[in-house]
Amino acid sequence: EDQLVESGGGLVQPGGSLRLSCAASGFTFSGYVMAWVRQAPGKGLEEKGLECVAAINSGGGSTYYADSVKGRFTISRDNVKNKLYLQMNSLKTEDTARYYCATLVPAGAAATQALVIGLWGTDYGLDYWGQGTLVTISS
Repeated sequence: EDQLVESGGGLVQPGGSLRLSCAASGFTFSGYVMAWVRQAPGKGLEEKGLECVAAINSGGGSTYYADSVKGRFTISRDNVKNKLYLQMNSLKTEDTARYYCATLVPAGAAATQALVIGLWGTDYGLDYWGQGTLVTISS
């Protein structure tokens, strides 16, 4: 069974840092484009407002960042440990959200059209995601 389990969320003051982790199992992690997406607290992942904050290709050599997090967040992956990471620095109140780790596949094959994003010449959609981890930025 495919599984993605996120961890590392919590309550942090503005300007602080957090490192999110995602443990993958049940599928060939190294074969997938992976992403961190976020949704406002209380809203379902497939509801309006979902944002892809960062993505990384299967080998880890190419990354994407939303303008809202560029220069503050860093996505990385360890294909030996089957883990995805998101280092978040200089956090702002507007970063408050539930953060999900997700696999991305070509949009036509995706499980949901809730988010379609053009990366490296291909449109990708979300295919599988975890339960998410809540990040709250507040003083």
